[in-house]
Amino acid sequence: MSNKNFKKITSSHWGAFEAVIENGKLVSTNPFKHDLNPNNISKLIPKAVYHKSRIKRPSIRKGWLQDPLGRSRHLRGNDDFYEVPWDEAIEIASNEIKRIKDKYGNKSIYGGSYGWSSAGKFHHAQTQLQRFLNSIGGYVGAFGSYSTAAAQVIIPHILGMNFLQLIFNFQNTWPTIEENTKNILMFGGINPNNSKVSMGGSTRHENDSWFKKFTNKKINLINISPQKSDAPSGSSWLPIIPGTDTAFMLGLAYELESKSLVDRDFLKKYTVGYEKFKLYLIGQKDDQPKNAEWAENICGVSAETIRSIATKISQERTLITVSWSLQRAQNGEQPYWMATTLAAMLGQIGLPGGGIGFGYGAIGGVGNPIKNFGGLSFPKGKNPITDYIPVARIAEMLNSPGSSYEFNGEKRIYPDIKLIYWCGGNPFHHHQDLNRFHKAWQKPDTIIVNEPWWTSTAKRADIVFPATTSYEREDIGKANGGDNYIFHMPKLIEPVGESKNDYTIFSELSQKLGYHKEFTEGKKDIEWIEQLYNEFQIFIKNSGIDCPSLDELKDKSWITLPVAGKEFASKPFQEFRSNPEEKPLQTPSGKIEIFSETIDSFSYSECPGHPIWIEPDEWLGSKLTKKFPYHLVSPQPIDKLHSQLECAISDIPNERPTPVMINTEDAKELNIKNGEVIRIQNSRGSCLARALLSNEIKNGVLSLPTGAWFDTDEEGVEQQGNPNALTFDKGTSRLGQGPSAHTTLVNIVKEK
Repeated sequence: MSNKNFKKITSSHWGAFEAVIENGKLVSTNPFKHDLNPNNISKLIPKAVYHKSRIKRPSIRKGWLQDPLGRSRHLRGNDDFYEVPWDEAIEIASNEIKRIKDKYGNKSIYGGSYGWSSAGKFHHAQTQLQRFLNSIGGYVGAFGSYSTAAAQVIIPHILGMNFLQLIFNFQNTWPTIEENTKNILMFGGINPNNSKVSMGGSTRHENDSWFKKFTNKKINLINISPQKSDAPSGSSWLPIIPGTDTAFMLGLAYELESKSLVDRDFLKKYTVGYEKFKLYLIGQKDDQPKNAEWAENICGVSAETIRSIATKISQERTLITVSWSLQRAQNGEQPYWMATTLAAMLGQIGLPGGGIGFGYGAIGGVGNPIKNFGGLSFPKGKNPITDYIPVARIAEMLNSPGSSYEFNGEKRIYPDIKLIYWCGGNPFHHHQDLNRFHKAWQKPDTIIVNEPWWTSTAKRADIVFPATTSYEREDIGKANGGDNYIFHMPKLIEPVGESKNDYTIFSELSQKLGYHKEFTEGKKDIEWIEQLYNEFQIFIKNSGIDCPSLDELKDKSWITLPVAGKEFASKPFQEFRSNPEEKPLQTPSGKIEIFSETIDSFSYSECPGHPIWIEPDEWLGSKLTKKFPYHLVSPQPIDKLHSQLECAISDIPNERPTPVMINTEDAKELNIKNGEVIRIQNSRGSCLARALLSNEIKNGVLSLPTGAWFDTDEEGVEQQGNPNALTFDKGTSRLGQGPSAHTTLVNIVKEK
């Protein structure tokens, strides 16, 4: 833009906002006028964009450059970098990629990324990286996400559908709930803060408004979580011992079964395997009935309360919801399976406002009555390499190449990775047991990173390319689901330093490697944006919906598609309920699988053919509590998204190390004062945190949000308050192999 002073609307993961540009510089932001509950995160953007931690020029790690044979891998994270011209950096990187390809093959390249990198549809770092690697012969990829890995495996087995499609397209929407639901049983809560962000954007932030309506209508909101703040105000709170939700659900199920409150006609017509599960439930298999007293001894919620809830939910329309956080724990498949079983026992699946729901409040848009459309995606191409790993098993892959592991019924072999290319995301934020991960990270020959800031991942790379932020390039903003806004995202400012966008970086690399045509198809970035939007416009118009041209979108800054409203409310499982023979589920039986013959055939002791309570390695009922008496949960931060914009927060006085919520009585017993810096530790590591005393967390539980940039001192103590210095890095089970971050016991030490 030629005018150096202007205001312009643009989009981000945490919502649309107005950017204020003065003399060519981004100086401030204002809320988007149509946002019902604007997110304050955008206020951090100007500070972050010009932060001292921005990577200004291409940089090569000193030890890697000087020692081409040994690569001095052990110095990653503790080495200096040389700044070099772009042409030299591209030459060095392309030569190294070619060396790895020629010597070891593309199966030795791991394409690491995480999709939150940009709200723009074209400059989406994960897609850019995958297209580049596909164009040069492929790469080893990953299945699932750290957010939903276990759910992505278990849901297709029991409900026969893709989990991510289910959450946006096949769940009760807010208007349906308001009209029909009497009880919302929220396992893990429905977090009001997490719902303010979403992949690609969440514009109007409507959840708070809907829950006010629910409260006014006297819908019974029950928050079953160790933290009161995990659910909106107006919810009743049942503090539960972390990791024991399945036991609580089994206690409810036993009460339903023993009091003949089960809808047996529904179970017979729409499910398979209940009778096998029932043998476990009533204790015929193990001489232990899963009654309310049994559940109380495990989960800490009274038997009387469990019995009362069981009676109430059997008499009124009830929606059982399960947060994403519950499956990010050892045996994380079980609460999802058991919640579905419990909903089936009530017989309300397929009834408006009843049944089962997943991930309300996990991200914005879930629950909004919107007809979701795909499109506007930069094509990735086809990956010639078929090998992949479960996303959270990267440390095992790097530590044990060639070793076998089990995943979802398959016996697989970890590949031998020689080169990691990471673009978009910060694995030293979202992976568990970061001290172990740091050691595993030393194994590959070379690590290349595209990144705007000197994050903990960039500091542990060998070749670092400075990438633009989404405010330094043009794009189109469209949420992945639950939002009907489309934004033109203008280039607001010139790139900081010598940074380039990922498409340009990969174009230059592909040129050197001889794959330029395959990657670019002869198009510049703006030409791709025009093509993608024009294809989307045609698709939308063919659906009978008017869609303006790209020039019109640029002129207006944003548009809404007429696909939102009560008439677009989804009707989950209603067709299946009306006619299960003609509209079966895509499971082997065509029905809801309370007992899965497929899973049972895998012979996993920790994940048999029906849902069970199985004691995790670390929880408050463990013998380990003698040494580590507190359970650590690590929720998403409220002041940013994951670790994005962390540099802008870390400069604020008293914001780092990260505040850790601790029960007031626990703090009194330890003589810890509010605001005091403490050290949290276990056998995996230790980190500093700032005590935040509260009565809104269960005793014996600590809550330390994720997102701090991993930073250890000479003694290995993490300084910023990153909980993944402590978390448990083991797969949820052999079935899902997801992350088990919430299975973590710790101790507290007062700092001197």
